[in-house]
Amino acid sequence: MIEPKLKEKSWIKDIEPLLYEEWKNSEIFSFKQSKKKIFSIDTPPPYVNTPVHIGQVTTYVLMDMFARYKRMQGFNVLFPLGLDRNGLPIEMAAEKKFGIKLTELPREKAVEACKKILEEASIESVKSFLRCGISFNSWNIGTGIGEVYETDSTDYRALTQETFIDLWSKGLIFEDDRINNWCPGCQTTLADAEVDYEEKRSIFNDIIFKVKETSEEIIIGTTRPELISTCAMIIFHHDDDRYKHLDGKTAVTPIFNKSVPIKAHPQADPAKGTGIAMMCSAGDLADIRFFREMNLEPVIAINKNGTMNEHAGFLKGLQVKDARQKIINELKLKKLLAKQTPLLHRTPVCERSKDEIEFIAMNEFYLKQVEFKKEMKNLADKINFFDRTSKQILLRWIDDISIDWPISRRRYYATEVPLWYCKKCNTPVIPPKGKYYQPWKEKCPVKKCVKCNTSDFKGETRVFDTWFDSSISPLYILKWNRNNEFFKKSAPCSLRPQGKEIIRTWLYYTLLKCYLLTEECIFKDAWINYHIVDEHGHKMSKSKGNGIDPKEVLDKFGAEPFRLWAAIEGNLEKTDFRCSFERIDGAGKTLTKLWNVSRFISMFDQATAPKKLQHLDEWILHELNHIVQLALERYNAYDFHNPSIALKHFLWETFASHYLELVKNRAYNDSAKFSNEEKQSALYTLHTCLKRILRLWAPVLPFLTYKIFKDVYNEDINKLPFPDLSEEYKIGFKTEELIELNSAIWKAKKDKGLSLKSEVKSLALPEKFKHIKADLAATHNIKNISYNEKLEIYF
Repeated sequence: MIEPKLKEKSWIKDIEPLLYEEWKNSEIFSFKQSKKKIFSIDTPPPYVNTPVHIGQVTTYVLMDMFARYKRMQGFNVLFPLGLDRNGLPIEMAAEKKFGIKLTELPREKAVEACKKILEEASIESVKSFLRCGISFNSWNIGTGIGEVYETDSTDYRALTQETFIDLWSKGLIFEDDRINNWCPGCQTTLADAEVDYEEKRSIFNDIIFKVKETSEEIIIGTTRPELISTCAMIIFHHDDDRYKHLDGKTAVTPIFNKSVPIKAHPQADPAKGTGIAMMCSAGDLADIRFFREMNLEPVIAINKNGTMNEHAGFLKGLQVKDARQKIINELKLKKLLAKQTPLLHRTPVCERSKDEIEFIAMNEFYLKQVEFKKEMKNLADKINFFDRTSKQILLRWIDDISIDWPISRRRYYATEVPLWYCKKCNTPVIPPKGKYYQPWKEKCPVKKCVKCNTSDFKGETRVFDTWFDSSISPLYILKWNRNNEFFKKSAPCSLRPQGKEIIRTWLYYTLLKCYLLTEECIFKDAWINYHIVDEHGHKMSKSKGNGIDPKEVLDKFGAEPFRLWAAIEGNLEKTDFRCSFERIDGAGKTLTKLWNVSRFISMFDQATAPKKLQHLDEWILHELNHIVQLALERYNAYDFHNPSIALKHFLWETFASHYLELVKNRAYNDSAKFSNEEKQSALYTLHTCLKRILRLWAPVLPFLTYKIFKDVYNEDINKLPFPDLSEEYKIGFKTEELIELNSAIWKAKKDKGLSLKSEVKSLALPEKFKHIKADLAATHNIKNISYNEKLEIYF
């Protein structure tokens, strides 16, 4: 009995952590400066205070395939792990855990509460990445190239502040008092990209206004009657004959008796409600744009805390919803409410807290973006998008931009705006670059005001929008302003992998900011992943109970079935990835097949290439060459789906079911029916195929392929190159024809009630198979073979 070099009878998932510890300790994936071409991956940093979810782990597994493939291609791969420790998610977690409102605490106490949350969180939150075999350059936190970085580190925050200083110096940042999206829950300004929309139940209220000149009643519908006090104009469409006679007249608002002009305007929709509308200062984005266009002075009736202010009159002090109900009651009492209609209303909400957005005038810092829309579209054209359709999401977002980016926030745990102000003349002081500043608690680094020569300063208290921080990630990993020689060598960043839901935020803001700083496109490629959904295509959520915990997946199956599922399911031409235990378990069957095939081949010694390969061996190498060609083409396009499907089919249907069955008699050669050279051809081909199959799947299945290659060939597959295309062979038959032939013979025996080893006295088959006659005879126990166009079998 020949002993296989693979001792274990099956793949065991318990081997995985042992192998990863071996890799981790050897630092085999660390980034080392060399003459190799750099391939850099700007990984999306997960928040450390929450366990990573199945979508994040899937995305990182696919990114790891990209990294491993590029290493096999000879690239020096920069693949760092970033940890996001900034912004509202950290603050919200602190508020929830400690039962506090940070806005009601002294700033030092608020920051301290956030730090306590972060002390409890750590790199443990991303342990699923390690268990999945993600080949990050390092697991050590630091500032070196490829090391784990934290977005709240002094080095990272200092670089964010340096980008602000540079943009300020370029005249691209300004301060203005504008109406902005305001989240009453988070107590901060939001950019448009941070606003989601939900269909919410509401009431359309038909309210009676009067025309001042004629006392005519006009009915105006609104979902926000609490804002009547801020109404500045009544509009109707130019083509609406019902209201043309009102153009230039004046309306009197109910309850508040305020006179406002009535004008024709294209924004009015004759089909919506009664066709005539009141324009309030900040009821929605359309109102805000209207006020800017018409140069109207807005009146804001809502405070930062979501209560009505003095402009709301008798509603002052009430929460918005309470104020809405109170004015409706008052309108009913005065018989000024004509009708109420329930409806679903598209409502803007904060993407994080889900509070309904209000629109409030705040003094904020802005980064210019409207004037760069054309340049941003040009950048989109320079990037290779995978899948190409994802580019349209970015282009649509650029088209929708109508205001500059508000980059300051009124929160605590984030990078501070690095400014001080002279207390006497209010001149802003911008500090020198190279240090992390906290103006709210530090002295101004400048001793005297350049304008009035006094030395008394006050520090800025605002912080940056989280995306202003996140948008420097490629600059940070490529060491912009830290190691300019390395940045020059490695820019632009090779790949930005991310989800489609943050194209309008992380991708867009990174492109914008890096362009304004470097005047170049910061990315070559953008790979956009889709959502992970359940078996039935439904979005996973805690409330539905259909979520899958990656830790549970790894405990149950190990990393390799999950990784293979991700590759097989990861078709970017589809909308979403479907995930279930059944699908992951199904992928595990292919691991068993690969292990069994490898174990069988490991029984035989390797052989050098014969002077002449047997035709059957040429055929299987020819078939495998097509898989190599497909993998080279598609892996380069970040497509591991199609090659994995093809390789899986090749392993099961072509290699194991047919080639191994046909070649094993020649490999054993127990009865000496074959020559030594014919046996040599079989052994050479078996091992050549196995090596190529393992290297093809090494980026996808790193644990299993490493274990097999180490045990069978005593080589580290992590150090081996990706397979090249081999010699092409002229094959006289098609693969499907050979499969049909084998299947027909096996079926004929089965139909006769015979075993597969039973003798076939005579077989007539097409002449195209004459070069594999000996292998067919040995496999099917055929005594005599002749040639005929039609297959004939005699027992």
